Amino acid sequence: MAMAMLLQKRMKLEETTVHGFRSSFRDWAGESTGFPRELAEAALAHIVGNEVERAYRRGDALEKRRELMDAWERFVTSTQTANVLPMVRPVAT
Repeated sequence: MAMAMLLQKRMKLEETTVHGFRSSFRDWAGESTGFPRELAEAALAHIVGNEVERAYRRGDALEKRRELMDAWERFVTSTQTANVLPMVRPVAT
């Protein structure tokens, strides 16, 4: 919701959507990095593990999540990313 608010309300890009952004992050984290699955899930605020496991998991891995999000920032702001096409609106004819 924060990204949608930023794009649509603050940047006045009313016709934009952030649909798929979280999924893109999860795919990238799982396929292109060595970060643990649990860390990526925690970064998405997903519940990780069963009830017993969660009872013993007391930390928030904040510094590790910070490293993950810094890596994500470098990825999404990189101009060297392969296989990425610019999103442009088709011109009506």
